[in-house]
Amino acid sequence: MKKRLVKHGNSLALVIDKGALELLEIDADTPLRITTDGHCLIVTPVRDEEEELKFKDALAEGNRRYGKILKRLAE
Repeated sequence: MKKRLVKHGNSLALVIDKGALELLEIDADTPLRITTDGHCLIVTPVRDEEEELKFKDALAEGNRRYGKILKRLAE
């Protein structure tokens, strides 16, 4: 997807399509972190650390309980 920056007052803005926003579960109230690797802008939603920890714990538990069978199914 190619985008152009648009003039917004004295600044420039990047308009993100609704589909991408929905996919990433981002809305106007979602805080975003903007970083760079020296060549690209990287925009990521700032997630609640507690929710991230719960997700990682659930993922680890799922891998612990079902990892072997999932690996066999993938072969």
